[in-house]
Amino acid sequence: MILSCGEALIDMLPRKSVDGAACFQPFAGGAVFNTAIALARLGAPSALFTGLSTDLFGGILRETMEKSGVDTRFAAVSGRPTTLAFVELVDGHARYAFYDENTAGRLLSETDLPTLPDDTEAVFFGGISLAVIPCAHTYEALMAREAPKRVAMMDPNVRPGFISDEPAYRARMDRMLAMADIVKLSDEDLHWLMGPGDTREQARTLLTKGPRLVCITEGAKGAWGIAPDHEVFVEATKVKPVDTVGAGDTFNAGILASLHERGALIKPAIGSLGEDVLRDAVSLATRAAAVTVSREGANPPTRAELP
Repeated sequence: MILSCGEALIDMLPRKSVDGAACFQPFAGGAVFNTAIALARLGAPSALFTGLSTDLFGGILRETMEKSGVDTRFAAVSGRPTTLAFVELVDGHARYAFYDENTAGRLLSETDLPTLPDDTEAVFFGGISLAVIPCAHTYEALMAREAPKRVAMMDPNVRPGFISDEPAYRARMDRMLAMADIVKLSDEDLHWLMGPGDTREQARTLLTKGPRLVCITEGAKGAWGIAPDHEVFVEATKVKPVDTVGAGDTFNAGILASLHERGALIKPAIGSLGEDVLRDAVSLATRAAAVTVSREGANPPTRAELP
């Protein structure tokens, strides 16, 4: 089992009503939720740990997970409201306005941490849940507890407008990056964290801080997989883009699903991945992300839909 740990929320996507008025339509989403859905659709055993509401929107999230085959038994359920993210699309890129105060996801505490079964291969962390308190502390505590014995992957998915205490956030990122076996960053997130510089050199600097594999996505160009002994670059699959919502989240799932299939999702293997295993993982991730980019909203593909 691969346990994704982080936010499940409702994306309110811009639409036009039948009379042409602007409106918003609710869709199940959240960066980590999207990764859990994508993992299940790619055929990997997927579960989600999050704060889940009993409200109407929480019901949408649960139903979406169950339809895709995501195990929901680890969710901490409460009567607090669901986080809402209103989305604005600018040239196909998403900008967000979050409504997250006192929500089921944000108020997740260490008393909500689940006991994981022995068949848990990997834990994945990321998204806005790492930027807000108290849930950020909860996820950091879970990572500290589980990373010594299971593969830990992290995608900060930085949202600068969501960070109220940048020094504390950066310190938390440093601690969690050091615990991670696999780190994925967009090139924009990499430079936000490390400043201007050469992408590959900065990725190799990250390798010296603890991770054994760093993946860097460069949008329509493609993606890097950088390990201590070698690196691969896979060009992006060419598609007609609709929007980028969920693309990076799907990429994360592709990396984990591919390593799971190859029997490489164990801590000793991550530090010595062969070039062919690494290339296959980045290839699956880029192809899956391309399908997500080609359709509206965060709608990851099944394995049968991959090019």
